[in-house]
Amino acid sequence: MRQLRRYAAALVTVLLVTGCTPRDDGYRAGAADAGDPYVPGSGNGGYNVGDYRLRVRYDPATDRLTGQATVTATTTAKLSRFNLDLAGLTVDSVRVDGAAARHRHDGAELVVTPAHRLDSGRRFTVDIAYGGVPAPVTDGELGSGGLLATADGAIALGQPVSASTWFPVNDHPSDKATYDIEVTVPDGLAALSNGVPKGRTSTGGWTTWRWVEATPMASYLTTLVIGDYRVDTSTHAGKPMVTAVAAALPTDGPAAASLARTGAVVDFLASRFGPYPFDSYGGIAIADDRIRYALETQSRPVYGPGFFRSGANGKVIAHELAHQWFGDAVSVARWSDIWLNEGFATYAEWLWEEHDGGRTAQRNAELQYAATDWSRPSVDPGRSGMFGDAVYKRGALAVHALRRTVGDDAFFRILRGWVAERRGGNATTDDFVAYAEGVADRPLKPLLDAWLIGTGAPTPL
Repeated sequence: MRQLRRYAAALVTVLLVTGCTPRDDGYRAGAADAGDPYVPGSGNGGYNVGDYRLRVRYDPATDRLTGQATVTATTTAKLSRFNLDLAGLTVDSVRVDGAAARHRHDGAELVVTPAHRLDSGRRFTVDIAYGGVPAPVTDGELGSGGLLATADGAIALGQPVSASTWFPVNDHPSDKATYDIEVTVPDGLAALSNGVPKGRTSTGGWTTWRWVEATPMASYLTTLVIGDYRVDTSTHAGKPMVTAVAAALPTDGPAAASLARTGAVVDFLASRFGPYPFDSYGGIAIADDRIRYALETQSRPVYGPGFFRSGANGKVIAHELAHQWFGDAVSVARWSDIWLNEGFATYAEWLWEEHDGGRTAQRNAELQYAATDWSRPSVDPGRSGMFGDAVYKRGALAVHALRRTVGDDAFFRILRGWVAERRGGNATTDDFVAYAEGVADRPLKPLLDAWLIGTGAPTPL
């Protein structure tokens, strides 16, 4: 022990004489969480993804998926290792900038240690070979989401978590990226996804469908729908329109009739919100009763069958298409601000209903005002309230109150300018309030606070 102490003292003396004092070189493991309390464990830190290139093959006979993902990202810190979200699938190999990297799974986290550490501000590429039998993930408060096997294929869908069940991803809306997706399935099946269709090729009994979304997209807005579908490809306003209806649904039924109105609804919404923000249009009507919701998957919303049983439903089409502006083009920076998605999309239902000869937006607001529980806020409603009436309907009332206060001219200038300025990015409630005040040239925070977070009913407008 005495000899060890003498050695340590001598080492300190050498370091002091030479000026070589121990120091922290600054390299760290990237965070295994985006820091959003609504989705603990989702997302990662230390980098921003620019692009995903996904090549997947799905065999409905075995429910097995095999994939090759190329993730191009830029570091925001000096990284010794980093994480991606990947739930329930096995990784065969990982390469970072072409060099083999160590990897391990820690629950739903894929932990990658590259051969060489990554400096801050460095662009790097990760190639991941993986596979397995995907399954949805379940959250007691938020339900389930992810790739769900069906009788004739599969459906990847869910909010706030879905993407990590079929590809490695930074699974939080704050890190948006572009996508190039190829899906190979048995001949005769459709493989539908987001963005512009780039054709399909067949060989050896398998068909590969390719889709490209060139506008940054939040990961939960990705979708993959495989199965027997009637696919219609056309052009609307100079852009491709792809709609698909499950073969199990009637050819002349309400789902097909509703999707046929996609172009008309988009044109109406564009007259209110500004130019449609993406390079393609569409929608997918599925027949699986396990999916009881519709979701605004970017450029091509997916609709559960229950919305069309009572007849054509233009309001749900308007709601999900309005999200292309509010939620997709401009996405939340954190889930506590989800009213920025759902309040505006619900208000779009009211606008469309009035345009389509139904109740006015004012009448809808009056009816909803009388039915609202003001004890639950729209902003930061808690995990259990993410998909509740305070977010959707109270949020829509706040939008209507803003319109009544500033007048139609300023109101629609706010909406158009907001999307034009923030397209492709993320925002918070504070960002929106500040933008609205700038356009209207008047204080609006007290008004919006009363309608969004106050615990008592505001004076009706």
